[in-house]
Amino acid sequence: QAQLVESGGGSVQAGGSLRLSCAASVDRFNIYTVAWFRQAPGEERVFVGYISWRNGFTLYADSVKGRFTISRDNEKATVWLQMNSLKPEDTAMYYCASNEWIMTTFPNDYRHWGQGTQVTVSS
Repeated sequence: QAQLVESGGGSVQAGGSLRLSCAASVDRFNIYTVAWFRQAPGEERVFVGYISWRNGFTLYADSVKGRFTISRDNEKATVWLQMNSLKPEDTAMYYCASNEWIMTTFPNDYRHWGQGTQVTVSS
């Protein structure tokens, strides 16, 4: 059973940057795709981006493309979400999620979830 722990959230002004981390406790981390989702109060959880097990392929939601970057270090079993040019609409709880072998944007496809880390962007 994989365990994920997010960190790095906080409060920042619009235009600022934050770097979130997702540390995994799992064997063979290299076969896991890790995705980031976010959920604002009263809204559904939505896809932000993922980095796949296959050659580190990345995919991003249109809303964050060009501003957010996902990277991974398989030896450290860690994935990072670098968020630049933050906007107030990026305010949400951010979750990392993982599953073996998949490449999908749907939250129900991911078995393992972290507890979330809050990101607040003020205007």
